[in-house]
Amino acid sequence: MPISGVVITSRPAEKKEVLRCLSAIAEVEVHGDDEKGNIVAVLETESSEEMEKIIDRISKDQNVLHVGLTYLNTEDEAERMVQGEKLAKPFGFRKPLSDNS
Repeated sequence: MPISGVVITSRPAEKKEVLRCLSAIAEVEVHGDDEKGNIVAVLETESSEEMEKIIDRISKDQNVLHVGLTYLNTEDEAERMVQGEKLAKPFGFRKPLSDNS
């Protein structure tokens, strides 16, 4: 189960609206915020693919300026991969660059 820590930045005037939207996402737990519009949260999802979808969903909120990933633990997925399980899309894995790059 991937777990990440993020700092979500909004304009101070929109912070309450962002907090309201975050409270509707079950995978997000807010741990604090400040007067500058920064929100500290932990995301816990079933898969890396779901983690990326949640981060993308938060990033697309019109009141969110930035979502900064500060911590990521995907240890259980790494263990499953070592055991030979194929995962749909482990977090951070992208299409390899071509040899021509």
